Amino acid sequence: MTAELLVNITPSETRVAYIDGGILQEIHIEREARRGIVGNIYKGRVSRVLPGMQAAFVDIGLEKAAFLHASDIMPHTECVAGDEKKNFIVRDISELVRQGQDLMVQVVKDPLGTKGARLTTDITLPSRYLVFMPGASHVGVSQRIESEAERNRLKAVVAAYCDELGGYIIRTAAEGVGEDELASDAAFLKRLWTKVIERKKRNKTRCRLYGEVALSQRILRDFAGAALDRIRIDSRLSFEHLLEFTGEYIPEMTAKLELYTGKQPIFDLFDVENEIQRSLDRKVELKSGGYLIIDQTEAMTTVDINTGAFVGHRNLEETIFNTNIEATQAIARQLRLRNLGGIIIIDFIDMNNEDHRRRVLHSLEQALSKDRVKTGVNGFSQLGLVEMTRKRTRESIEHVLCQDCRVCKGRGTLKTVETVCYEIMREIVRVHHAYDSDRFLVYASPSVGEALKSDESHALAEVEIFVGKQVKVQVEPLYTQEQFDVVMM
Repeated sequence: MTAELLVNITPSETRVAYIDGGILQEIHIEREARRGIVGNIYKGRVSRVLPGMQAAFVDIGLEKAAFLHASDIMPHTECVAGDEKKNFIVRDISELVRQGQDLMVQVVKDPLGTKGARLTTDITLPSRYLVFMPGASHVGVSQRIESEAERNRLKAVVAAYCDELGGYIIRTAAEGVGEDELASDAAFLKRLWTKVIERKKRNKTRCRLYGEVALSQRILRDFAGAALDRIRIDSRLSFEHLLEFTGEYIPEMTAKLELYTGKQPIFDLFDVENEIQRSLDRKVELKSGGYLIIDQTEAMTTVDINTGAFVGHRNLEETIFNTNIEATQAIARQLRLRNLGGIIIIDFIDMNNEDHRRRVLHSLEQALSKDRVKTGVNGFSQLGLVEMTRKRTRESIEHVLCQDCRVCKGRGTLKTVETVCYEIMREIVRVHHAYDSDRFLVYASPSVGEALKSDESHALAEVEIFVGKQVKVQVEPLYTQEQFDVVMM
């Protein structure tokens, strides 16, 4: 089974599709207008020191001066235990920096409104499995890697890569990763830091030394060491940039790059465009005739499984079991494709057989093992729901591509015609009590206006008798179903 990346480039947007076995597994989208500067490294100059705020303003070449607090001028403390951190004392800002001084800083927060960017001098460079800490001499391990044996293994492997340039933090994604991938990441980060130092020596102040790479380069960095057969790019300019990028930082991937020159759009090759559209639907059809319902809320994502048209061949218990097993594969793919993170609750069809429940859970864990993002399955709860988590790494595809409907305001439902008609009648009575008028004119949507003139005409007539005034209805074709106005005449 082949695996490849399709890179679609337009001036304002970059999209990358990960195809495995001919099926879309992941989609990544980045729009130029929404790219931030978090992670960028600058050579800046202190323009003002504010002892009263224990902070300084630093000119890094942006429209607004950036903000550097005394607490952000600290040595690497990411891997230090909580008790030890108390020993680090924040010194007075006047002792740490002076006006006119040149500093190498990294952006930790984008400019917002009237505020400039937030900076730190505690610079880090991330890759897929490691974070490089210039000047540090130790190795830290993510707290989310819980196995002590695995923590010790990773620490022993990565310790060999520490030298006078710096140390490393081992990221959660490194759990279970082999030595070759870790060595590749460490070498990549050292090359990157060397380039930053060279630029610092070569360039004047108020300039960018390192920018968080664009999506196409970030994806190649994150897929370094993955079993990819080829990477197809539909832009000659981007293809040349990626050739240069891989040649400098990931030479083992250069041979996999291909310039796509086909006549049909690159995303039509594996039906990617249609798959993106389907990933926005609540309902996901299963091959057997069953289906999933996926609802993304603020607090969590819920997945409901139904047998639908699948009636099975033996008995109800087998039908339910087979539907749930098929659903585990679909769920794992949909979580990756939609990039759903946080708490995920799965409502499998109820199973009375304990062996069936165990096998469904195992099937889900096996399907999730292919996910590049860390997941955790907590098993069936007392209510028969499977609780799991998936690390949030970026916005879900729905949040990137969609916004709340201005008609339903994100509810996903509309008030019925009948409900709106009754609201209009109550509004007429309210206005009648509040103001003097001779008659009322109601502006409503076509569906509501039609109902007021037909199905609800008797109720509207009773309102006219109650208020003792004439009510006229006028249809407004551009009004939405919930929109109406009651005007005094």
